[in-house]
Amino acid sequence: MDIYLLIWGALLRMAQALVAASPTILVGWLIAAVFERILGREGTYQLFGGNSWRQLPQAWLLGMLLPVCSLGVIPVMVQMRKSGISGGTILAFGLTAPLFNPISVLYGLTLSDPWAIFVFCICSLTLITIMGILWDRLFPNSSLPAETIQKTPYGIRRVAAVALSICHQATSVSSIYIGIAILGVGILSMALPAGTLQRAAGKDDLIAPLTMAAVSTLAYVTPMTAIVQVASMFQHGNSIAASFTLLTLGTGVNLGMILWMAQHYRWKPTLVWLGCLIATVLVMSYGIDRPLSPKGVEPADHTHAFDGYCNPFVNQDANLPTTAWRILRENTNAAEIVAAGTILCILAFGLLFRAVDPQQKWMQSLCNAPPESTATGSSHSLPDIVLPNSVIAGISFIGLVIASVGACFLYYPPVSEIRKEMNSIEAELIGSYNRQEWEKLEYWIPIQEDWAHKLVVSAYLRGRPLDRYTQMKLQVYKNKLELLEHATEDRDVEEAKEFGKQAALAFRRLKDAM
Repeated sequence: MDIYLLIWGALLRMAQALVAASPTILVGWLIAAVFERILGREGTYQLFGGNSWRQLPQAWLLGMLLPVCSLGVIPVMVQMRKSGISGGTILAFGLTAPLFNPISVLYGLTLSDPWAIFVFCICSLTLITIMGILWDRLFPNSSLPAETIQKTPYGIRRVAAVALSICHQATSVSSIYIGIAILGVGILSMALPAGTLQRAAGKDDLIAPLTMAAVSTLAYVTPMTAIVQVASMFQHGNSIAASFTLLTLGTGVNLGMILWMAQHYRWKPTLVWLGCLIATVLVMSYGIDRPLSPKGVEPADHTHAFDGYCNPFVNQDANLPTTAWRILRENTNAAEIVAAGTILCILAFGLLFRAVDPQQKWMQSLCNAPPESTATGSSHSLPDIVLPNSVIAGISFIGLVIASVGACFLYYPPVSEIRKEMNSIEAELIGSYNRQEWEKLEYWIPIQEDWAHKLVVSAYLRGRPLDRYTQMKLQVYKNKLELLEHATEDRDVEEAKEFGKQAALAFRRLKDAM
C-alpha cells in the first residue's frame, strides 16, 4: 500500500480520536486539578474509601458518574496514585470511568436489547471487581505513601490555583501518555487496510473475540461510540462475544494507559494484570455469547462497525489532504470543536507558564496565605465560611448526579425538536438520492439514524414513551434507512431510488403514528 495513503489515513484517524476525546480530556484535567487543590491528598484518599472495603465500590460509583474516557482518566489516575490509593482501586476506577456514563447507557438501551445491556453492565462490574481484587492480592505493596502538598487557602486563591493546576495538568507527563494512546490509533490504522474488519465479527466465528482483543488494545473508543458499535452488532446478528470484548477492552484500555502502568508498576506486574484481564474478558465473552444472541435476526455477512479502526482510504482516493479535512469536518460536532479549541488555549497557557515560571513560584504564592488573613476572615475582609471536605465531597457527588441528569436532557432534546430535525434531513435525503449525490447520502443517513434513536430516549425521559405501534413504525423506517445506506455504499442508482422512496413513505407513516 502507498506510504502516502498510510500516513494520511493514520493522521486522519488520530485527529478524529483526539477531537472525539477532547471534551472528556478537559473533564479529566479539571477533576485532577480539583483532587490536587481542593480535596488534597488526604481528601482524595478518603473520597475513594481510604484503606477499607469500600475502596472498590466507591471507585465504581465515582467512575460511573464522572464523564471521562480512557484518555481523560489518565491524569485522574496520576493524582490518585499521588494520594496513596491502592493500585487495585486505581485500576478499577480507570476501567469503570470510560465504560459507563448515564448518557451512553441510556443510548444503548434504545439501540439494542435492554436485557443485554444490563447483562453487559453486570459482567463489566464483575470483571472490574475481579481485576481490582486480583491486583491487590498479587501486588499488595504497589501503593505509594501520600505525597505532602501545601494546602491552598480558601477563597479566590484556591479558584486561581485550580485554574493554574489545569494548565499544569495539560503540560504534565500524563499528556504524553495521552499522546501515546492517540499514536496507537494511528499505528492500528496503518496496520489495517480499509474494510479489513468488515467480516471479523461473524456470529459463528469462534476467533472473533480474539480478533477484537487484538484490535482493542491499540484502539481508542469513546463510551458513546462503543455503545453504538455494540448495538450495531446486535442489530445485525454479529458475534455477541466480540461485542463484549470490544466494549470492555476497546473502551477501558489503550496503549498510553498500559505504558503508564508499566512506568509506575513495572512491566512484569502490568503484563500479568493485562493477561489476566484479557483472559477474563474472553471467558466472559464466550460465556454470554449464546444466551444473549438475538433471536429472529438474520446474521449479516459483514459489518461496518469497525471501519473507524481501519485506514479510511483506498488506492482510488485522490487528493487525500482535502478528503481527510472534509471527513474530519463533517464528523465533528460543535461541542467537540469548542472543547478542542479550549484544549489548544490551555496548552498554550500551560507552555507559557512552564517557560516563564519553571519553578512554579506562582502556584507557591497562591498557596501562601497573606499573614493578616485567617481561615475565618480578618478585619479587612468579609468572613469566609470553611466547609469540611466531607461536605465538599457530598455537594460534588450531588452535583455530579444533577449534571448527569441535566446532560441527558441536553443530549436528548424534546421530541418536537427532534421531529423538526428529522423532517429537514429527510428532505435532504430525497434530493440526494434523486441526484445521486452519494457523499451527501453518506453524510446525512447516519445523522438521521442517530436522531431516530434519540427520539425513543427523549420520549421516555419526558414521561411519554412511544407506544408499541409507533415503535414499530420507527423500526420500519430505520430498516429502510439501512437499505438505502447499503445501496449508497454500492453506488446502485436504481436501488437507491427505490429504497429512498420506501424510506420516505415509512417516514410519513411514522409522522402519522406520532
